[in-house]
Amino acid sequence: MSGINKVILIGHLGKDPEVRYLDGGVSVASFPLATSETFNKDGRKVEQTEWHNIVMWRGLADVAAKFLQKGKLVYIEGKLRTRSFEDKEGIKKY
Repeated sequence: MSGINKVILIGHLGKDPEVRYLDGGVSVASFPLATSETFNKDGRKVEQTEWHNIVMWRGLADVAAKFLQKGKLVYIEGKLRTRSFEDKEGIKKY
């Protein structure tokens, strides 16, 4: 059986989308998204915020550029992709 890579996020944009264009005119939009949840800890309300780096391609990037701005509440459905690189010592970082 194969696995499933699906994520649903509902949160607020941390800043306006940054849009760039690759060779061939392919648009790519990226922005930080904050998701927050509230829970009780020792009888007091605590809010925990996670930040997610969102990347949208082609038509979705164009929609993001046109309609999204900092602070806007959005629903995002997609896949998780982990990026990695090697540092100066040749150690793989994520």
